[in-house]
Amino acid sequence: MKPQYVLPFEKPIVELEDKLAALESQPNPTPATLDSIRNMRVEIAKLKRETYENLDAWQTVQVARHQERPQAWDYIELICDEFVELHGDRAYGDDHAIVTGFAKLDDQKVLLIGQHKGRNLKERTECYYGCAHPEGYRKALLKMQLAAKFGIPIVCLIDTPGAYPGIGAEERGQAYTIAVNLRDMSRLPVPIVCVVIGEGGSGGALGLGIGDHIAMLQFSYYSVISPEGCAGILWKSSAHADKAARALKFTGRDLLKFGVVDEVLPEPLGGAHRDHRATAASLKSMIIKNLKSLSTLSPEDLVARRYEKFRRIGDFEEQIVEPTATAS
Repeated sequence: MKPQYVLPFEKPIVELEDKLAALESQPNPTPATLDSIRNMRVEIAKLKRETYENLDAWQTVQVARHQERPQAWDYIELICDEFVELHGDRAYGDDHAIVTGFAKLDDQKVLLIGQHKGRNLKERTECYYGCAHPEGYRKALLKMQLAAKFGIPIVCLIDTPGAYPGIGAEERGQAYTIAVNLRDMSRLPVPIVCVVIGEGGSGGALGLGIGDHIAMLQFSYYSVISPEGCAGILWKSSAHADKAARALKFTGRDLLKFGVVDEVLPEPLGGAHRDHRATAASLKSMIIKNLKSLSTLSPEDLVARRYEKFRRIGDFEEQIVEPTATAS
């Protein structure tokens, strides 16, 4: 699928695709035209592969934010055989930035939680572009506790630049609510699979990110802060976001090496925004496989294993260096 919104580094690919479309639209093509079409298809595939295999960190962020990239509701529609949405936090309201509900993936029952940015201006305004308020995190935790009560595993689809930073959100306990989620998710006695499907920004992402298996799509990022936020702190200008992105080491390749995530899920050639269905099929297969594996563990082993998993993140060794003797 050719994207309507073209990223700067995709322009050479799109130009070739336009030429290919022009050739393919010719009536009664000659053998020479058919040869040109075949050669151009090979050239486009090669260019896509070379481009996407060598994206830098900032280009990865651009792909993660692509306007046509599949979001939580897209995946729900593509991978769920059934979905019953659950609303509200029983305290303040219903946050549209976080979708919760019971679902079936083939014969696997799950509680599915997803962060949704919105696919048009109306949705984006309602969802605050994927930036959830405290009521969103409370809603998610309440539904997770309900799932745990009935022994139903949990799937979290993470896609947010960060939790909403407004005054109202802070007054209603944004930081406290996220902290409670971190604590209580670590104790839930059911399997939890978390997948970063786009942006994984700061505590807004971590509030749904305490799981037994943490995965990322190939062109997503998972970070303590957005590149613009980091650049604003270090260089006093968001113009240095590309430099910050390189410094943060937040791509799947880096985080897999550091042990922060367990798996990086390859995307279709050219990114998830070019083929929603193929990405969804791969995501569904990965979720079902890991839930089946985790289902063999007892609730006690699940919780203990999850605790140790997060304790290991950030491990380091100290070496005591004895002071050298100085001449008197």
